Parts: sequence; C-alpha cells; structure tokens
Amino acid sequence: MTFSLLRFIFACLLLPCLWTGRAEAVSLPELGSAVPGHGDVTYLDLARMVIPDLAADKDGFFRGSMPIEMRHIAGPDYDGSPPATSGLSNAGVLGIKAGGKERLTMLFDLGDSPDSAEGYAVLALYDITGKPALLDAVNVAVDRITYLRDPGKLPIGPGDDAIISMSMHFNSSQGYGITPLIMVRSDRFELIDMIYTFDENLCTNRRTQNAAFQAIADGQPYAAIKVTVTDATVPGEESCDGQQPPAASSRDISVTYHWDKNASHYVKDSDALDRLADENAKRF
Repeated sequence: MTFSLLRFIFACLLLPCLWTGRAEAVSLPELGSAVPGHGDVTYLDLARMVIPDLAADKDGFFRGSMPIEMRHIAGPDYDGSPPATSGLSNAGVLGIKAGGKERLTMLFDLGDSPDSAEGYAVLALYDITGKPALLDAVNVAVDRITYLRDPGKLPIGPGDDAIISMSMHFNSSQGYGITPLIMVRSDRFELIDMIYTFDENLCTNRRTQNAAFQAIADGQPYAAIKVTVTDATVPGEESCDGQQPPAASSRDISVTYHWDKNASHYVKDSDALDRLADENAKRF
C-alpha cells in the first residue's frame, strides 16, 4: 500500500463530522475522469496546471515532479519546499462560490516536504465556466496529512463560501489537528485563521476536541463565523497505573469572527481558542 493511500485512509478515518450551513460533499474523482459538464476536460488537465508533467504510470497512478511556485496560505514563516517528485491517484474536489461566481477548488496532498515537518499540500482555485484557468494556488499544509473537510465549505454570503481544510498527524495515543479557515477574494485565497485541536486516547479516558462552524448574518458584506470547539472527556472503565478514570465532562469554547470593513479582514471577538491551544500544548 502506498504512503499516499495511507494518508488518504487515515484522513477519512478522522474526518470531523460537526457542521452547520449549506452542505456539499467533497468528491475524490480519479484524475483521469472528465469534469462534469466539461466532457473534453479531465481533472488531470486541471492538475497539470499545478504539476505540469503529471502523467499516469503503468499502474494508473499519476506521477510528476515539482509543482509551480506558490506562497503558503499562512505566510512566509510557514514556507517549505515541495517534494522533488509527487504521486497521486486522486484529489479532493469541491465547488464553491466566490464573488458571486462559480469556482472549483482542488486539494493535492503531495506528501513530505524535504525541509519542513508540515508536508506540502496544494489548494488550487479554478475558473471552469469557459476555457479552464488556474486562478490561484497556495500551500495549505500545516501538519503532515492535509485534506478538505467534508463538507468543506461554509456559506458566508449569497455569492461566497469559506473553505475549510485540515492538517493533522497522530501517534499511538494522540491526535494533533490544525484547521485553516480560508476565504476567497478577487479570486485569491486569504487565511481567516487556524484552529488548533488535540485528542488523547489514554487507558483511563478518551478526550476529543471537535470543531463546528456556523455562519451568522450580521449585515456585513461577509457573514460572521462562529467557531465552537467541543472539548469532551469520556472516562474509561478501569484504572491504569494507579490512576482512576476522570469524571465525564464536556465544555464548548467559542469564538466569533466578524468582518471588519475598515481593516478589510475578519476579526475575532476573543482569544479563547488561542488559550485552548496553549492549554493543549502543555499536554503534548
């Protein structure tokens, strides 16, 4: 089993399920298949706008070398180099609205970066209303495995959707998740924020942190976005190394992002999720 396939399986096992808003599933079409409504255009054609020499091997796997140059969605401090060679069987695909226009996004997890622990994953934005065109591409990897959540978008206006990807890694008892919340303006990706979560599966208890997203119309050009992380502990049935299972508990930590017209970006109303990330860091 290839490492890329393992990455996909692990991602599917850990897809978060909490969501509110207009739902549309992320699809995972074979790269060689036709884009619906565009019989002469395949997803491979779109992928080659990111990795120009991508081609199928004898086993039907798609391989190529370096992708086009791109920025990191979180800024230059997160920059890393792409792998020298890439291998794909499919990509996450999601249709969105941006500026009142129909757009297509695709996410390609290219695997490990040679100089970064975060890996390398491309989020690409396309206009396929006419001749297909690549409008923007960014690296969205902020951990080892990256994928589009399912459903992967949240409506923030009648003609706009926010995109939600996720990066994660895990070991035998811990799962680390980072969820970038991304918008599109003028056909360019912009980061709203990143939400950090941490799960533990211990012999005495299981502790999970699941994020849910809700759009709230507030009279601004873009709706407010409420992010709620539910931090829940479920006790085990036995003691472990002399430790007794903790009591069951659950708490919600919420932050709402409001559009600031003067600053021309989203502003959060508290640092509650930052404090949660700090608390989690002490448990690593």
